[in-house]
Amino acid sequence: MHSQLHFFTWLVLLLTGVTQADDWPQWGGPQRDIVWRETGIVATFPTNGLLPRVWSAEVGEGYSGPAVADGLVYLTDRIQDEGNERVLCFDAETGKEVWKQEYASRYTVSYPAGPRATPVIDEGRVFTIGAVGQMFCFDAKTGAEIWKIDFQADFGTKLPIWGMAASPLVDGQQLITLVGGANGALVVAFDKATGKELWRALDDEVIGYSPPVIYEFGGRRQLIIWHPSAVTSLDPETGKVLWETPWEIRYGLTAPMPRKIDDHLFMTAFYDGPLMLKVGSDHADIVWKGKGKDEQQTDGLHSIIPTPWVDADNIFGVCSYGQLRALNTATGERLWETLDATGSGRWWNAFIIPHEDRYFLHNEQGDLIIADLSAEGYKEISRAKLVEPTRAVQRRMTIWSHPAFAMKSVFARNDKELVRVSLAK
Repeated sequence: MHSQLHFFTWLVLLLTGVTQADDWPQWGGPQRDIVWRETGIVATFPTNGLLPRVWSAEVGEGYSGPAVADGLVYLTDRIQDEGNERVLCFDAETGKEVWKQEYASRYTVSYPAGPRATPVIDEGRVFTIGAVGQMFCFDAKTGAEIWKIDFQADFGTKLPIWGMAASPLVDGQQLITLVGGANGALVVAFDKATGKELWRALDDEVIGYSPPVIYEFGGRRQLIIWHPSAVTSLDPETGKVLWETPWEIRYGLTAPMPRKIDDHLFMTAFYDGPLMLKVGSDHADIVWKGKGKDEQQTDGLHSIIPTPWVDADNIFGVCSYGQLRALNTATGERLWETLDATGSGRWWNAFIIPHEDRYFLHNEQGDLIIADLSAEGYKEISRAKLVEPTRAVQRRMTIWSHPAFAMKSVFARNDKELVRVSLAK
């Protein structure tokens, strides 16, 4: 009966042409792959360059991106004068604050400008991790605290230089996240309902920043953990190591999320460049690596923050000094580079979000760009200002927060406001 009802509902939607707007309930969107799949989106921006704001809400400083689910928007920030981190919930239609949780958070990390990790919403709960490892589970509608864990106090975590940044991953009843604790607790799986530890895995003196992700290789689901000493595949049910490829990363800068394409896995690091693996059910082999000499003499892709896009033919990403580059997926050969979408400077950042046959780019100057990316080059279609850059880095003002794409809109933040901009046709 349930399956018949599901089929009937699907058939009605198909025949009437009605589609439901997608949510963006976690880092990387509904499928954790940073792809925007909603239809009915504008082809270009207004000719006057002004995007249609639905609302703006006042927020504090932070690097974390928003998450959108069930008509609500979630964001974390920090009020520096008070020394408190906050979890904020807004009505997605109006921007009105629905609830707020606030807790003391003593920062000992570099770049102490607020939380880094995007909230995760799942089955009526919202999970957050602050910059110094305070993890909470709240009721998504009311903000009531359900459980909490302090990584430093409860696991003996030694914080990474730039704080806890990896957004946690929900897999069934598990909440899987980087903890960096003592006694083999680099990665810990918790019961998402209670916070009880289910399993732990891996030792590494440095935690890193790359979010955990589950892919299927060789017919087996694999939890990919890219940490500063290796790329490791774990059984997501038990934490058992399936395979591991050693790869020492300078300063622990494992930030972009690993990307799967067919039976290959791609990663990129600021100092150490790119690595392509061919992965089976219980092993991985190096296909190619970058040969760049340092952060400025780069042959491939040396990304500091943004996760690149990878398909069967091309890799598109932002290199160490702002170069938007295309690489050949099979060989790692550079096809082209441009600064037209970005700017030039150390740690320059822009996020790349595929949508249908084009790409949305949100650069650190607050521009939102629609562009065509191909092996032939970069072709800009449209550009407009989304939000103003508010954070000073390397003598320039920046935004390093990944936007959310949901409800035919883009939700973006800086250190002063969270905005919703409609991108519906």
